[in-house]
Parts: sequence; C-alpha cells; structure tokens
Amino acid sequence: MNPRGKMFHIVLQTTIVLVLLCLLKESSADPQINLLNKACSPYTAADLLDLNTNLNAAFLDLKEQLINNNNKSKHFATSQQARGSDPVYAMFQCRKYLSMDDCIACFNAATFDIRRYCNASNGARVTYDGCFLRYESNAFYDQSTMPGHFGFCGNRTASQSNAFVETVKRVLAELQVAVPRIDGFFAAIKKKVGGGGGGSDSGNNMTVYGVAQCVESASKGACQECLKVAYGNIESCVPETDGRAVDAGCFLRYSDTPFFADNQTTNITPFLRNGDSNKKKFIIGGGVGGVCLLLIIVFFVYWYKLSRKRKEVIRDGILGASELRGPVNYKYNVLKSATKNFSEENKLGEGGFGEVYKGILKNGRVVAVKKLVIGQSRRAKADFESEVKLISNVHHRNLIRLLGCCSKGPKLLLVYEYMANSSLDKYLFGERTSILNWKQRIDIIVGTASGLAYLHEQFHVCIIHRDIKTSNILLDNDMQPKIADFGLARLLPEDQSHLSTNFAGTLGYTAPEYAIQGQLSEKVDAYSFGVVALEIVSGQKITNVNVDADSEYLLERAWRLYENDKHLELVDENLAPEEYKAEDVKKIIEIGLMCTQASASLRPTMSEVVVLLKSKGPLEHRPQNRPAFVDSDRRVVHGDTSTSTGSSNSNATVSNSQLSGR
Repeated sequence: MNPRGKMFHIVLQTTIVLVLLCLLKESSADPQINLLNKACSPYTAADLLDLNTNLNAAFLDLKEQLINNNNKSKHFATSQQARGSDPVYAMFQCRKYLSMDDCIACFNAATFDIRRYCNASNGARVTYDGCFLRYESNAFYDQSTMPGHFGFCGNRTASQSNAFVETVKRVLAELQVAVPRIDGFFAAIKKKVGGGGGGSDSGNNMTVYGVAQCVESASKGACQECLKVAYGNIESCVPETDGRAVDAGCFLRYSDTPFFADNQTTNITPFLRNGDSNKKKFIIGGGVGGVCLLLIIVFFVYWYKLSRKRKEVIRDGILGASELRGPVNYKYNVLKSATKNFSEENKLGEGGFGEVYKGILKNGRVVAVKKLVIGQSRRAKADFESEVKLISNVHHRNLIRLLGCCSKGPKLLLVYEYMANSSLDKYLFGERTSILNWKQRIDIIVGTASGLAYLHEQFHVCIIHRDIKTSNILLDNDMQPKIADFGLARLLPEDQSHLSTNFAGTLGYTAPEYAIQGQLSEKVDAYSFGVVALEIVSGQKITNVNVDADSEYLLERAWRLYENDKHLELVDENLAPEEYKAEDVKKIIEIGLMCTQASASLRPTMSEVVVLLKSKGPLEHRPQNRPAFVDSDRRVVHGDTSTSTGSSNSNATVSNSQLSGR
C-alpha cells in the first residue's frame, strides 16, 4: 500500500473509532466524565501516520488490559508503542469506586476528547472526575507532581462552616497519610461533620466524602509528595462544599455530596498507625476542640472571605504547555490596581487594538494588560469571551501567552505574559538600533515564521493574524520572538477595518488584495512576514520614503538589488561583514520577495517558508514577479507603476486577478 493509501486507511480508521466512542460516551450510566482539564503539547508529531498508528494501538492495548480478567488492576493500565519516528507511551487510570462499565465509558470519553482537543500533538492528557488519560513521546510513568498542578473549588459555602472546615481537614489529612501506604494507592472515605465515624447522613447533619488516588506506577515517596502538593492546592477551597486537586500523578477530592457508593469506602484505620510524628500531630490537632481552635477557625473564615481572590494559576502543563482550561478571569479592580489605575508611567504602547500597560499583580508577577477598543454590546462581550477562550488555548514557543482576561468591568481587558525586551521595532528603528547581531536576526525570522505556521496549519482552528509587523513581534529574555495580538482581528465588527491609521506603517505591511479588496487568506500573513524579514535584514523601515527625491520603498529597493545580483547591498550597514554569509543573506532576501509577490497564489505557505529557512543551500525556486504594495496614498504599486484604489485603468500593472491570486 502506498503512503497516501496508508494515510487514508489511518484517517478512516480513526474516524470510525471516534464516531463509535462518541456514541458510547452518550450511552454510559455514570462514568463521571466531567472534564476538569486538558493539556496538549505545543510540539506536533514528525509523522502523523506513525503517531495515529501508535495511538490506535496503544488505546486498544489499554482497553484490552482494563477488561482482561488476568489484569491485576482493572482500573489502571500502561502501554508502549514504538513504530516509526513517533513512539507513544500511554497511561490510563480510573477511580476504583467506578464499575467496570463506567470505567470503560470514561476511557472511551477520554480517548475521544484527547484526539479532538490535541490532534497531531506528540503528547497530551485529559483528566475527569472519574478517570485520567495521558500519552507522551517519552516514558513518564514514574512522574507524580509536575508544573501545572492546580485546584478547583466549588461556589457554594457550607452551612455548618466551622465544623465543616474541621471535618474536611481531617478527611484530607487522613487520606494524605494513608493512601501512600495502601496497595494500589487509592482510598475513599466519609465522615459525619462534627463526628468521628463514617455513618450515613441523618436529618440536617452533613457528611464529608473524600477520595485520594495516585498512579500505580509511582513510588510510595512520589505518591506522598504528590498528595502533599495536592493538599496545598485544595485546602484553600474550604469552606466551599466541594474541591478537587489535579496533578500529573495524583487526584484529591472532597464533597458534601456522595460521589461513590457506601460499599466502596475504604477502611484506612490500619494505615494511619505508626505514621510519622508530624502527621500524627496534624491529625490529632485537627480533632482538638476548645475556644482557641474555634477562634482560629473563625479568624480563618473571616480572613478567607475578605481576601479570597481567584488565584492566578501558573499553569505550565506537564507537556510544556498551559493547561487548556481557558483564561483566568481577573477582576477589574485587581488589574486597575496592578497598572496604577492605567497610569501613563505604566503605559507600554498602543496599537490598532488598544493601549498596553505594565502591571504587577499582588503575587509579584509582572504582566502586560491590554485595553481593547471594541464594542461593549452584549454580542461584543459574548464574542470576546468565546474568542479569548480560543486564543488562550494557543500554545507555541513563538506566540505570546494569554494569561487571562476581564469582561466584567467598564473595559474589556486581556492579560499577557510580560516581555521585558519590548518589541522588535525598538531594536531595528528605535532607540536600541544596531543591538541585534546577525544570528539574533535569523532566529527572529525563523521563530516568527514558525509561530505563523502554527497559527495557520497546526492549531485546530486556522487563525490569520492580519497585522504582522515589527511592533507586534515581542522579544523574550533570550531575544527569541513571540508574536502578539494574534486572533484579535476576529473580534472587530464586520464593518470595521482592522487597519490603523494611528500607527505608521500598518498599510506598508498589509497585502494589497486585503488592503484594497478585503480578500483574506493565510497568504496575507505570508506577505506581511516577507516585509518584516526584509526589514530585519536591511534595518530599513517599510515606510521610510519621501525623505529625498531618490528614496525608494524597501520592496522596490530589494527587488532592484535582487535583479542585479547585488543582494548584499541591502544588508543593514550596522552589521559587520564577517557576521554573515553571502548565501544566507541571498536566501533570506529571496524568501522575503517570494512572500511579497503580487499574486497571493505565488506566495509560499508559512510551513513552506519554515522549510526553506531551515534548508541548506540556495533556493530551487526563486521569486517570479515584482512585489506589490500599498503606499501611503492607498495606491497599489508594482514596480514603476501604480493604480489608485477604485481605478478602472485596464493597463494597470496590478490587476484584480493578480491581487486575488486567480
């Protein structure tokens, strides 16, 4: 079977599996498939055929282990599949109080969702109330606590607050001590509020239900450490009536509502004896009554209600990506305080989508806060919330991270990671001119291309940036590029252009077919990238014209030098000749010119650009046509000729068909 036939076979097989899993997902009794979090690796598989083949084999193997009577643990399984270039290490675990039918149903839901949310990623995980599924390209079975752990709190406060807090702490503390000592690392217990036993609810009495579980492939010490971290994440939930803590290798939950059957409880008393002295003191201390304890609890509840803020979770996932739960919802007053009331001294800049301010949160984290200039209607806010949730799930090393948002106050605000090195235009054209060396410039070009390729082709929704320019490329501490403002153009009303006349140069970066005719495709970003690449090489701004009678647009100058094989004359004079190789300069310039050709169909895709940038030797296919651009008078210019917008001149060099790529 040829490769194309194999790929079709795999896609068909995967589609059938997903459809079946979807049907099974709907028919289960109570598999507890409330999705708590999902995380996808930002890195895609080298070979999707190998990845899908290995995933299919691993998931089938896991399921067979779960239903196999010879399997010692019917609620836990691991599998390793190593065909080709993309091996798969997989792990599944469900809570032991689930029936086998519900465990399988939770597995089916997990395999369905992990493919749906993390298609083509070389690693991913999904966690539900009832189960957990993870796969990676490397072995991870002994991992327990990893960056990305966090807690979920309910939104209902217990009526018997003081006694409830005490009982929850006892339940969680006992689980933390006992579970690492139990074979299989699992326990489910319940305690009556105000009592020591585990009887059923009666009258108005409350009962606390708790469960703790570690992955069975972890060590006892790893389980202890993971539950310790989980306890730290869940303890702030009380006196809310339910809470959960999720980590790479453990799960901790409590609730005032039963989520397992009475006959599924575990007798943990034997495992609480001979514990270390610190944990004994903690358990005993949790049961000591008296005036002092009551005063402490009252103070805790009072402090909790006054100071509780929704915690900013630094959610760097176990896969190198943020946990995909959507953005943190910040309160307006928190961001107002962090930016000193959006003061001028904290202002970092402004662009077509709004002003940006530096902010320092109460935990000391520095962020960038953007005030969006979009409508405040109910429809606008609904679009904002859905679009921001999408953007927050975009994770790539060359894309700025969206940490959170605010839509409850008088403004719509976005909270981003802060880039201390500011934007690329400051280094090329601003006060920091000539700082960037040749290697840094190449890294910025390649990184920007990689980020755009991810937005266009590797994320599950194609996102066209529409406004790539040097001021929208930020630099991290290692001078690596991070693209900002992606996805924001989709928030603008349909009758509003995203082009900003307040920021010089936007029209210079914009493809003619989009600026004049509104025709949008991924090739619009390719055009803008080509302009940026030429700016990085030359140190010349696209709009630096009309300074004198002999001045040229950057694209005009680049094409003239290219035609005369004088590429090196375009290189920024601040760069020393020994910093770069002539063939590297020629390649970058020619790629830039390929991206700015008049016809969109002649421009390469961004994934093709990445391949060209990383390939060795000269280009096989060179630019075919002069670049076209829109000047400050909104004229399409091509070579030595131009046409004003709306011109009907049939002799115009750039025709409508050229602009549209037809």
